[in-house]
Amino acid sequence: MMTDKKPYILCFGEVLWDIFPEGSKAGGAPFNVAYNVHKMRVDVQVLSKTGNDDLGKKLCEQIRNWGISTQLIQVDENHPTSTVIAKIDEHNEATYEIINDVAWDHIQYFPEYNELVSNAEAFVFGSLSSRNETTRNTLLKLLDQAKLKIFDVNLRPPFIDVELIKTLLHKADVVKINKSELQQILELTEEQYSTEEDAVKTIQRHFAVDEIVLTKGSEGARYFIGDKSYTLPAVPITVADTVGSGDAFLSGFIAKRIFNETPEEILKNAVSLGAFITSKYGACPDYDYSEFEEFKANHFN
Repeated sequence: MMTDKKPYILCFGEVLWDIFPEGSKAGGAPFNVAYNVHKMRVDVQVLSKTGNDDLGKKLCEQIRNWGISTQLIQVDENHPTSTVIAKIDEHNEATYEIINDVAWDHIQYFPEYNELVSNAEAFVFGSLSSRNETTRNTLLKLLDQAKLKIFDVNLRPPFIDVELIKTLLHKADVVKINKSELQQILELTEEQYSTEEDAVKTIQRHFAVDEIVLTKGSEGARYFIGDKSYTLPAVPITVADTVGSGDAFLSGFIAKRIFNETPEEILKNAVSLGAFITSKYGACPDYDYSEFEEFKANHFN
């Protein structure tokens, strides 16, 4: 399916329409990551599923118009394209009403995916898309093929399967979490929360995961590699909304991590892109790479 040798990443999971009061926007955490990785001038593939309906056709058309391939987006004859009702509160924070049993709950496995996954520089996945058995089984098969497994933890009640979360943590090479998720995952180890460092070390030890990326909103972010840690404060910005800010952070991280840049440079790029997207409306705003580079340079001389 892919003939060139350029480095690429593969994002697995939900693609959907976020329904905001002002209109609909393409979204889903894995797709948001893919969009911004593409903006970072890294090739990306999206493995997902839409319905054979107008919403699905419009979604794929939008994705192609952005220059991202839809060749791995399956079409479902029996389940609709996903929609999510998004609400923004007075603090610009988003909450989501996620419809169940939609097309991406039924992502099928095909043997030809094995090579695509094994050749990808990184395989990015979350926990939400695995709420249904079909997609879960596909994910678990593909994880065995991946060389760098990046787990973007997205705990969305009521779709939280504790045993599945544990399994995915054990399989991951890199885990990206926020402060709330740090505490929730620590509870899975049955250890008590003490300091941030101790909590991360406990999770590293318990799940045998070396790299943990912790986002802390206005407090910045930390990157733990083994027994070392790197910290950056948040970039001061005027918040437009927080939709997709964590996804953008991960995109900035991936764009440097797959090329084995220094931890400092990886974290700098991640914090910069997360802030940059937070200063704009929506998870997939229109911008070009030079605009982001200027923003980053202005904050990190």
